[in-house]
Amino acid sequence: MHPATARQAAARLDREPGTIRQWARRYQARVLGWAGREVVYDYDDVATIEGCIWRGDPVPLTPEARDERRAELRRAV
Repeated sequence: MHPATARQAAARLDREPGTIRQWARRYQARVLGWAGREVVYDYDDVATIEGCIWRGDPVPLTPEARDERRAELRRAV
């Protein structure tokens, strides 16, 4: 797990922080804790959500299902 706030994840994924927060709410992204007033997400989970959206694939509904999807993609490479 790689921790990242919405602002950090947005910078890495070239998205707006509000978009990251919206995805996190919609898809119940894995929350690792808080850094001050900002929620810290599992960056790998958020990046998987972004990748599914970018490819036009359905986004798995749970963090565990997204973990499995990431593993499937790694095996395919």
